[in-house]
Amino acid sequence: MSLSVFLAITYPAWAEQKPGGIVSIGGSVTEIIYALGAGDRLIARDTTSSYPAEAEALPDVGYVRALSPEGVLSVGPDLIIAEDGAGPPETIAVLESGGIPFITVPDDHTAAGISAKILAVGRAIDEEKDAIALAANLRDRLGKVPAAPAQSAEPRRVMFILSTQGGRIMASGTGTAAASMIEMAGGENAVTAFAGYKPITDEAVIAAAPDAILMMEREGDHDSSVEELLAMPSISTTPAAARRAVIRMDGLYLLGFGPRTAEAVADLNAALYGG
Repeated sequence: MSLSVFLAITYPAWAEQKPGGIVSIGGSVTEIIYALGAGDRLIARDTTSSYPAEAEALPDVGYVRALSPEGVLSVGPDLIIAEDGAGPPETIAVLESGGIPFITVPDDHTAAGISAKILAVGRAIDEEKDAIALAANLRDRLGKVPAAPAQSAEPRRVMFILSTQGGRIMASGTGTAAASMIEMAGGENAVTAFAGYKPITDEAVIAAAPDAILMMEREGDHDSSVEELLAMPSISTTPAAARRAVIRMDGLYLLGFGPRTAEAVADLNAALYGG
C-alpha cells in the first residue's frame, strides 16, 4: 500500500476540515477571519462587523455588547468567537455553557495586543501559521509609522469626541481605544483628568486646549458637522478651532485594532502632521 493511500484511509477528508459554521462577534474578529482567508466559513456576524463589505451580507446576530442567546444560537453555530467585552455577561454565560465551543479573544489596545488577538483567532480557526505571518506583518507596518516630525516642537494635543448630542460633549479620557490610537499616531491625548468616555464641561474643554479634534465618521443624532462643532462655545476658542483641525475617520477603521490598524495609525499621523 502506498503512503498516500494509507494516509487517505487513516485520515479521511472530514478529519482535515477546518472549523466552519463560525459566528464572529466583534468587528476586528471578523476582519481577522477574512484576512486569514477564512471568510467563507462564517455563517453570521455581529452589528459592528461592517468590514469587509461582504461581511454585511451575513446574518446579523445583534450588537456586540447587547446580544441575546436566542439571536446567536438561531443561526446554528458550530463555533462562536467573540471579542473580550462582548455581552451582556448573562448572555455570555449562557453561550459558554451551551455545549458549542465559545472562544473569547483578548482586546488590548496596543500593538502587542493586536498581535495576540490575531494569534488567538488563528488558533481558534486552525489558521495559526497564517496568523503568525499576519501578526508579524502588522508589527512591521506599525514600526514604520513615523512619530511627530522634527519640525513639531511638541506632539499635537488631540481631543477625541465621541458625541455632541444635546450640545454636551462626550470625550475620551485615559485608558480608551481612542487614547491608544492618538498615542500610537504620535499625538498626545488632551484629556487626562478622567478615565473612559465621559461628559466634559466647557471649562475642561477650554483648559485641554486641543490642537486637533478627532471624531468617528458616522450618521445619526450623535453626528455633528464641522461648522456646528467649531461654533460650540467651548470649542470655538481652542487651537483646534483656529486651525479648523477636525479629523474624521471610520469608527471600525480607527478603533477596531485589527489588521488595518497600521494604515489607520499612519492616516491619523498624516492628518495630524501633514505627512
